[in-house]
Amino acid sequence: MVENERLRQEMRRCEAELQELRAKPAAPCTGCEHSQESAQLRDKLSQLQLEVAENKGMLSELNLEVQQKTDRLAEVELRLKDCLAEKAQEEERLSRRLRDSHETIASLRAQSPPVKYVIKTVEVESSKTKQALSESQARNQHLQEQVAMQRQVLKEMEQQLQSSHQLTVQLRAQIAMYESELERAHGQMLEEMQSLEEDKNRAIEEAFARAQVEMKAVHENLAGVRTNLLTLQPALRTLTNDYNGLKRQVRGFPLLLQEALRSVKAEIGQAIEEVNSNNQELLRKYRRELQLRKKCHNELVRLKGNIRVIARVRPVTKEDGEGPESTNAVTFDPDDDSIIHLLHKGKPVSFELDKVFSPQASQQDVFQEVQALITSCIDGFNVCIFAYGQTGAGKTYTMEGTTENPGINQRALQLLFSEVQEKASDWEYTITVSAAEIYNEVLRDLLGQEPQEKLEIRLCPDGSGQLYVPGLTEFQVQSVEDINKVFEFGHTNRTTEFTNLNEHSSRSHALLIVTVRGVDCSTGLRTTGKLNLVDLAGSERVGKSGAEGSRLREAQHINKSLSALGDVIAALRSRQGHVPFRNSKLTYLLQDSLSGDSKTLMVVQVSPVEKNTSETLYSLKFAERVRSVELGPGTRRAELGSWSSQEHLEWEPACQTPQPSARAHSAPGSGTTSRPGSIRRKLQPSGKTRPLPV
Repeated sequence: MVENERLRQEMRRCEAELQELRAKPAAPCTGCEHSQESAQLRDKLSQLQLEVAENKGMLSELNLEVQQKTDRLAEVELRLKDCLAEKAQEEERLSRRLRDSHETIASLRAQSPPVKYVIKTVEVESSKTKQALSESQARNQHLQEQVAMQRQVLKEMEQQLQSSHQLTVQLRAQIAMYESELERAHGQMLEEMQSLEEDKNRAIEEAFARAQVEMKAVHENLAGVRTNLLTLQPALRTLTNDYNGLKRQVRGFPLLLQEALRSVKAEIGQAIEEVNSNNQELLRKYRRELQLRKKCHNELVRLKGNIRVIARVRPVTKEDGEGPESTNAVTFDPDDDSIIHLLHKGKPVSFELDKVFSPQASQQDVFQEVQALITSCIDGFNVCIFAYGQTGAGKTYTMEGTTENPGINQRALQLLFSEVQEKASDWEYTITVSAAEIYNEVLRDLLGQEPQEKLEIRLCPDGSGQLYVPGLTEFQVQSVEDINKVFEFGHTNRTTEFTNLNEHSSRSHALLIVTVRGVDCSTGLRTTGKLNLVDLAGSERVGKSGAEGSRLREAQHINKSLSALGDVIAALRSRQGHVPFRNSKLTYLLQDSLSGDSKTLMVVQVSPVEKNTSETLYSLKFAERVRSVELGPGTRRAELGSWSSQEHLEWEPACQTPQPSARAHSAPGSGTTSRPGSIRRKLQPSGKTRPLPV
């Protein structure tokens, strides 16, 4: 303890010296070996202190265990004394009862001879004597029974005495065992205490030796720190000189910066002149590459197939309800975005299409997949994009969208406007829009003055075999605001009703017809392209939709036209000689888009919930059949000439100007079609059409 106290004092003195050294303004020696050794020695000292604390804890545990065993031994001794006292009392009680029994037996033996003598001597006497004799016999019998009982009690007492002797022997054996265990525990405790004492002494000696070594190392570290402090002062003076030199350089930096800026400006001016000299050559190469890119782009779209099929799965909404029928039954392949899996009646069914969009896909993602087809419309190709699926699957949302998140229709026109603006220096384009719907097998104009007027599909009188719709209104659009007005006007005239499956169910097939006419200003090449965007009415089961009356008639016409579309696809797939396009107004109007002269894409919309798996299975099977149809490459519609060189066509005032639908504006040799004897109409690049409604 004296030595430990001395070491503590020495450590305090060293710590005071360290505090003094730290208080000095010199920079600390962070990478010194002595500081690392000092930290290691401190760690070792803390470990030794922890070991001493652990040994003390073990010693206290052993003392506690010895105290517990001592208490148990005292308790056993008390129990033994109690057992001996109880045994003595029991022996005394049994001995008293034994003495009482012996006395009773002796008294009974003393009384028995007179009785026997009376029995033997008195044999015949009077009735009183006989009565007394019977009483004596009864008393004798009673006494004999008492003697037998006393003998039984004596026997039981002897057995109890014997068991008491056995218990005494067992208790003495337990006492001997406890005494031996106590002696053994006492010996173990002494041995453990002795070993702990030796460990403590050894640990103290080792700690003392380590402390001496550490103190010696600390002294050496202190000497090294002093040496480092002496060597740091010249380095500090050097750093001060460097700092003063940098300050002088910073004062002269603005002048250097101005000189550098002047040289850089001269270099940039020279580079700009070089760029301007090469600009014309680059522009010529760019136009050549643009033509090549257009050619490669159209070839790529053609090689992908004329009818491409993509699928889009709508998300689960609150209108689907809750429960097992509203669970998700559609899954996707994480490695292949063209595979979709459907769980139908407990069996998984897989389908492969050109592209599959999950519920997380945005409107922009879907549009990026179809925009390649839309841009080919500017180059003079006919393009048809139609949405197919059950009612409530999201077809109208994909095609039309909302004001904040528009669909394919509005995005397509915006893309056409951007492409037209990029080519405005070389081409002049005119974009016109028409909208129609097929309601209960009746074709109606959504942009006309009288939307309820019935229209008919006719063959072009020029003998080209193409179709047009006389009386279909056509608007020329020049900006996004014009598009919004047309869509708003057409949307108000479209037929939608409430059903059990969809709050705003489309009860008709809607067609948006976009015609793009272009003229190359340098060559006079004229192109005419059509973009047909079709939002088909949803197929539905009458039992599910709850359609009655007029809704039932609408559902029957919708299902009939979609069935006719399936028949057309089946005929095209099997390459039949006759394709039944005329079985429905829908298929008749889509004849140009499905007969091999157009680039066609189908968007199949499916519902992911369990209760609609039958309709989803039918839609995906139909999509696979459509995907297998080969229509052949699309044809570009272009010819040399100019708009001003066309003939003046006159029309009769009594007839409304016939505007083509589907391919009405694509008649060979002209940008429009006409019938003999009609009113005259002059075609100009600006596109004389009806003004937009306000």
